[in-house]
Amino acid sequence: MSQAAEALTAQAAKLPPEERMEVVERILDSLDQPDAALDALWAKEADDRLAAYRRGEIKAVALSDVIAKYQVNTKPA
Repeated sequence: MSQAAEALTAQAAKLPPEERMEVVERILDSLDQPDAALDALWAKEADDRLAAYRRGEIKAVALSDVIAKYQVNTKPA
């Protein structure tokens, strides 16, 4: 890793978790390029998962449970 990348990483590590996540999202967005083949793979994956759900092979999880699992506690201690 370059010195510039090391310095940015060190600076980012000092940010609060919410701001670090925003930095990560912006970096990932900058890398996101349309890819028809990848989009087709994801569409097939979604179709396969829906079919498995309808066959009773997998269960759904409530959105609120997923959000609660990954939500950062922002309330003061």
